[in-house]
Amino acid sequence: MKKIKLVLENGDSYVGESVGYDLTTEHSLGELVFNTSMTGYQEIITDPSYCDQIVLMTYPLIGNYGINKDDFESLTPSIQGLIVKEISKTPSNWRSEYSLTDYLIRFKIPAIQGIDTRSLTKKLRQTGVMKAVFVPVDYPFENISLLLAQPLPKNQIKKMSIKNPIHFPGDGKRIVLVDFGYKKNILRSLLQRKCDVVIVPWNSSFEFIESFKPQGVLLSNGPGNPEDIEEVLPVIKSIQEKYPLFCICMGHQLFALANGARTEKMRFGNRGANHPVKDLKRDRTFMTSQNHGYCVVSDSLQKTDLEITQINLNDKSIEGLKHKTLNAFSVQYHPEAAPGPQDTAYLFDDFLNMVRN
Repeated sequence: MKKIKLVLENGDSYVGESVGYDLTTEHSLGELVFNTSMTGYQEIITDPSYCDQIVLMTYPLIGNYGINKDDFESLTPSIQGLIVKEISKTPSNWRSEYSLTDYLIRFKIPAIQGIDTRSLTKKLRQTGVMKAVFVPVDYPFENISLLLAQPLPKNQIKKMSIKNPIHFPGDGKRIVLVDFGYKKNILRSLLQRKCDVVIVPWNSSFEFIESFKPQGVLLSNGPGNPEDIEEVLPVIKSIQEKYPLFCICMGHQLFALANGARTEKMRFGNRGANHPVKDLKRDRTFMTSQNHGYCVVSDSLQKTDLEITQINLNDKSIEGLKHKTLNAFSVQYHPEAAPGPQDTAYLFDDFLNMVRN
């Protein structure tokens, strides 16, 4: 049984069994976050929003239905590591093509099992997310300290976004999807509704987006801090003044910033498939899939043209916004789910109705 060590920036360390890529002289540094989903580990691991993060799964058994060809949210995973209580090495599911361990090894992702994941989760809830590093068990202590002293990268969106436009033909409305690290299920959700979809890079100019003659624009999810790409805010302001606009997760935060609001880093973020969100307009509560470490500051909305449409019932954070005079709205969670409940998939229909009208 091969061992691997996980070291946190506060000095705590954990030694467990290596169930992913075998580190010999290498290391893997990232921001340590936790996800409360019971299923959907394949979608989580391949979600571009987890770029440069080490993901701790709170559910005790992960990998029991293996990996299949249909549930990827991106072709190449970008997480820095995986932490589980126990991994299933013999998955059982009719769609399974190989094990989670085989997948992690293939993409050189280190993983650890057999540590107290409950205790580690409680620690993150108390202190907030922190840097962590995977190293071999005999890695020199002074080198670990130097690794943890390094700042985490800030170019995640630039890394995850496409470099050139991609066209997915359809018979319906032309939608431009601005890619900040989009999940494949956002694209699937549009294609299921017969949309003609053009995906463009994160730093596309308004004139470039306009050249595709869109009938609506969607801002995707993505990793990192929205304030790191403030150069896109003038583009978003121009888009919302001319086209119906729908914004998801990172798109929601950028939409708020473009209209004069502020964002802030949360202590441990919201990541899971079981977050209750109340729609203030419908007076209904929906279960949602979430993955974000930043949120919109409610006090900063007072002098903007935005109104709050949805709130998180756990922490009262803002989950939905709408422009008071323009055809533009946003949600912080993932209506496309993957993984998680699809209670709010109707938002894609609301967006397309806005486009038609």
